[in-house]
Amino acid sequence: MNIVILGAGLMGRLLACALARAGHTLNVYDAAAADSRRAAAFAAAAMLAPLAESAVAEDTVVRMGQYGLTRWPALIAELDAPVFFQQQGTLVVWHRQDAAEAQRFGQLLATTAKRLPSLPTQKTLDAAGLNQLEPGLGAHFAQGLYLPGEGQLDNHQLMDAMLAQLQRLQVTLHWNTSRSPGDFAPGQSGQPDWVLDCRGLGAQPQWPGLRGVRGEIITLHAPNVTLSRPTRLIHPRYPIYIAPKQDGYFLVGATEIESDDTSPMSVRSALELLSAAYTVDSGFGEARIVELVAQCRPTLPDNLPAVRRLGARCLQVNGLYRHGYLIAPAMLDVVLQLMQGERSALADEFELSCPPDVVGSTSVDHGGCKSALQESEARQSVLPDVREPA
Repeated sequence: MNIVILGAGLMGRLLACALARAGHTLNVYDAAAADSRRAAAFAAAAMLAPLAESAVAEDTVVRMGQYGLTRWPALIAELDAPVFFQQQGTLVVWHRQDAAEAQRFGQLLATTAKRLPSLPTQKTLDAAGLNQLEPGLGAHFAQGLYLPGEGQLDNHQLMDAMLAQLQRLQVTLHWNTSRSPGDFAPGQSGQPDWVLDCRGLGAQPQWPGLRGVRGEIITLHAPNVTLSRPTRLIHPRYPIYIAPKQDGYFLVGATEIESDDTSPMSVRSALELLSAAYTVDSGFGEARIVELVAQCRPTLPDNLPAVRRLGARCLQVNGLYRHGYLIAPAMLDVVLQLMQGERSALADEFELSCPPDVVGSTSVDHGGCKSALQESEARQSVLPDVREPA
């Protein structure tokens, strides 16, 4: 088939790699330049932590995250270039004055575990237990939690490896080129067979419910710091995370602001992140600041991801929020299933399906996708988390 993908972020590249390997002809359009790092996919620590996220995320996201943990090794193995992947669990620590907040966090995890018994069991650690996992950490903290089985990957390596594979597979990449679903009439003569819209916040004109949620991350080079697994510091106002990558690099982040502001990081945010990292390991005092990144994640009103059909051969994928790398493999496989039929077994498994009448009627004009949209409505498709176009 001839397939158009709009957006070369995380979902766009995952879909493009899978479809190109299957032998399809692809054209990928992105509004940014080839070397741009402004996509939300680059402003992430890429932690794969469904148990840790269960304290704040919906069960659907948690179960999609569990699925993603099992899929990432295979997805990475299909790439030509190596991508750092680690699955040594997550550590959660706190200072004495934040013990009440830590207790609340542990109770939230325990409550979710009762609903989702497939989640691993959190383990309480004393200072000796912390030292066994991360030598030296017990000197700063008397207690902690260990969340086994959780992982992380290097998002920059992943994005670069996927781009290299697309180039090797001779996928046509249109950089600095903004396109929307209305520019195409999939299925008609001279038009692509499918259009997949993965533009994130770039899809706001067609999906007004999208909003930006700002996130901020600092990249540090601290070769003397020995933390080997993602570590979360509980704080009553902002939970800090430190994600170790290869060669002494660490990502430190936390801030989550309801704003579509993409201006540079504030002094206050930088001070809070760096100060918190220093309290976890004083070795960060000699770290070098490599990069300060602020970007907005595309988020829907209910903070859940969605796939909606603009037509029989036109799908929009969006709303990955702060869980992009956690849930992307599940969203990838849902979309691939929808391209093969009207239903997705995975969408049903993750309780993303809605009744047929949710599609409803609409007067919105999607240009070239309008006729396909009307056809889809007539067939009363059942789709994962279908959203009625505003």
